[in-house]
Parts: sequence; structure tokens; C-alpha cells
Amino acid sequence: MVRDAATLTIDSPWPVAAPGPLWGGSVGSTAVAAGDVTVWLIDLDRPPLPLERLAAHLSEDERRRAERFRFEVHRRRFAAGRGALRELLGRLLDRDPAGLRFAYGEKGKPRLAGDSAVRFNLSNSQNAALIAVAHGREVGVDVEALRPIDDAPMLVERFFALRERRVFAGLPEAEQLAGFYTAWTRKEAYVKARGDGLSLPTTAFEVALAPGSEARLIAFEQEPSEVDRWALVGLEPAPGFLGALAIESRPAPADRVELRAWAP
Repeated sequence: MVRDAATLTIDSPWPVAAPGPLWGGSVGSTAVAAGDVTVWLIDLDRPPLPLERLAAHLSEDERRRAERFRFEVHRRRFAAGRGALRELLGRLLDRDPAGLRFAYGEKGKPRLAGDSAVRFNLSNSQNAALIAVAHGREVGVDVEALRPIDDAPMLVERFFALRERRVFAGLPEAEQLAGFYTAWTRKEAYVKARGDGLSLPTTAFEVALAPGSEARLIAFEQEPSEVDRWALVGLEPAPGFLGALAIESRPAPADRVELRAWAP
């Protein structure tokens, strides 16, 4: 369960604030200082506020998207995640969550309409959701449940760069599932932060994937400057889940990542 969340256990160039054995205790202040990044962990099956309140924040388009899900549990989780995102942004900006309007980049990445410096990203897997919020820099986040994958080698061959495939093949069999998700979450977080969607092949760049390795972008042959432009942070948000955060630009001395759990 998400409420048993673990602390961050990966090396990072960013100072990471995660007090105690859990990610924070409550929503507290939603203020995000310039340069800082806050990551919120939410259990979508036990949302931090009544689901009716969160669902009331949704736009008509979001309501239609929720209704397209076949199963009720998925409709509820979608409403909880999008409603929580709106609640957090509304508190941060001191605005009505239901009145927030999103614009979308050329390849679909959402942002707040207007000229707000606030950037955000949302990811969910099963009942776990991560919401990353930053001021003045792009962010991307991904979370994945560690489900067994029968065709992992085929997916690695299709979606991983050549050297990543070699590293994966050299992992002990017992570490390959974690290795796959370590790479996958880091790649997804980076692609989402850039806002490239499906237009950026995941084979075009390389990330560190060995379980427990420092999270970082290793190489991008066509865009070598990207290696210094982005920082990656590996996350272990809860037992049975792995995640990653991509942050634009290297940190200044005062910058930090803060991890918080938003519980009922």
C-alpha cells in the first residue's frame, strides 16, 4: 500500500528532503520556491480528500475521459489523480481548482494556461500517483508497479539503446525486473519532462539502469548537451513500486527536491 511508503534511496545531485521513514506526513504548505521541486505521493484508492470533492474540480473534458474507462476502479482513480492535481495547483496559486485551465504543447504535454512559471507532471500506476511541481524549470515524473513481465527481453530489445541492452543482459536474473523498471521509469520521466511524447525514440538516449545505480542521463548522441541539461532522481515511493524524476538544469546550492505524502 502507498501508505507504507519508503524513503528515497538513490544517489542524486539534488539535496533531497524526505523527513522520517515516510514521505512527509501531511499536505502542509504547497508553496514551491524558485528552483525547488516538490513530489507528492498519493494513494488513489484512499485519496487525501473526499472523492466527491476532487471529482467536482474536473473539467467537462476530464469527466468525459473518466467515463471512457471500462471499470469503476479506473474511473475513480483517474478522478482522484486529476482532482488532486487541481487541488494542489489551486492551493499553490490561490485559485479555484475547478477554474484552472490547461494548455497543451505541440506533443501533448499539459501546462497551466497563461504565463505561469509553475510546471507540473502527473504519473500513476495502479493505486499510486506521483505529482511533481516546480517553479521555473521543466519536470517529468514516472511511477510503475513492479509487475512481472514475461516478454521483458523483447521490450528491452525494442525500446532500449544498445549499451542499455548489454547492461541488462549482464544483470543476474533476479535483478532484471528491477533493472527493466529502473530504466523504464527514468526514460519515461525524461521524455515527459521534455514534452516529446512518442516522437522521441527511447533508443536515442541512454540512462543508468543497474538497480541501485546513480540516476542519470548517460548519453544522447544526437543531442549531447542534454546530458548536462537534465538531472534524474530515482524514487522508491512504496513497496512494489519504482519511480523517477527528471529535472531541467543542474541544481543551484539552495535548490532541493522535497518529497511529501498526501494522506487522508
